[in-house]
Amino acid sequence: MAKPHEPLPAGVDPCDHGHKALRLDEARARIIASITPVAERETVGLRDALGRVLGGEVRSGVDVPSHRNSAMDGYALDGRDLPQAGSAALALVGTSWAGRPYVGDIGRGQCVRIMTGATLPEATDTVVMQEHVRVDGDRVVIEAGHHVGQNVRPVGEDIRRGELALEPGALLGPAQLGLLASLGVGEVSVLRRPRVAIFSTGDELRSIGEELGLGQIYDSNRYSLHGMLTRLQVEVIDLGVVKDTREDTLRAFQAAAARADAIVTSGGVSVGEADYVTETLERHGQIGFWKVAMKPGKPIAFGRFGPAYFFGLPGNPVSVMVTFYQVVRPSLRALMGVADTDPPILVRAACATRLRKKPGRLEFQRGVLEREPSGRYVVRSTGHQGAGVLRSMSEANCFIVLPLEHGDVEPGAEVDVQPFAGLV
Repeated sequence: MAKPHEPLPAGVDPCDHGHKALRLDEARARIIASITPVAERETVGLRDALGRVLGGEVRSGVDVPSHRNSAMDGYALDGRDLPQAGSAALALVGTSWAGRPYVGDIGRGQCVRIMTGATLPEATDTVVMQEHVRVDGDRVVIEAGHHVGQNVRPVGEDIRRGELALEPGALLGPAQLGLLASLGVGEVSVLRRPRVAIFSTGDELRSIGEELGLGQIYDSNRYSLHGMLTRLQVEVIDLGVVKDTREDTLRAFQAAAARADAIVTSGGVSVGEADYVTETLERHGQIGFWKVAMKPGKPIAFGRFGPAYFFGLPGNPVSVMVTFYQVVRPSLRALMGVADTDPPILVRAACATRLRKKPGRLEFQRGVLEREPSGRYVVRSTGHQGAGVLRSMSEANCFIVLPLEHGDVEPGAEVDVQPFAGLV
């Protein structure tokens, strides 16, 4: 586990249990440094490998492309026949199609019609685009201004035989699958999907389909968590709603740790008589920290319970989603074995609305990012930013990221924006 952490500078609230609120970047770095990725591998077909993490290096067994081919539709010729001035007329002797190359002889002063991707005849080394010639019967007239070797893809231009194509830890997206297919790879070794157990705590929570009593609410957090985890391509184990008792909380932890590599809960990490999640972790597991200087989502616990990593998220719906994206998602990517766990890219935008903020916490307000006709990016708030207002997430397409030390933001000021594209 992480070593005891140092306090934040003045202005950042300390929390109970002797723990200080960590900066988000420090909390994220400590978690990732403590995580050992899953090691088990399995072999899957290429079509089933999307979103999986490569378990070992892949080296090419072939040259790609395996033959010199044309990058354009045009005419293949010996570059020595290109005119230095004026024009030259070459005899058209045949056609080279993709998959059906021209196999006849080609002499000086001759050329062949060639299609994109088609093999260049042996005696040719240059392709002139069809738009740059004039065809007169079986004669092709070429003007000056071309150079030897143009529009030709050499053998191994993409990748050479024996060259490293993909490194271990590569996240397999459409481009990676296409690259593997170009090498003739039909199956690939990938890391096992991490198993992540989720449960919610709170006697006020009811499952969909149940009738609500006074003071009761439907449990939306498990559905948000299930969706976010599914997007990560992990195996989700849903343990439902756990009653707010020490015994039930402990049993839920034990059941989760017996089946999962990580546990993610919502609710029960605040200071209160009926909040047993942190208490259970402190008594029966290991706790690294349980507060981060961020809003929403300040009460967030990280630790271990048996062999499983533990992430205790707040109970408010928006806090669950913000803490998941900012803390849990990069941590689980590390557990998956993804080599690159950098946080999403930030862009700068002019803020169209006044934003209220107190210094002391890094804040993630929900916003709508738009691009004006001039090309300038502008962001506006979705309105009420309460941690329980899930609508502020459903209507947003970005987080407006307000630094820890900053206060209110006036209209027209530039702010950092974290787009949801590629994140959610």
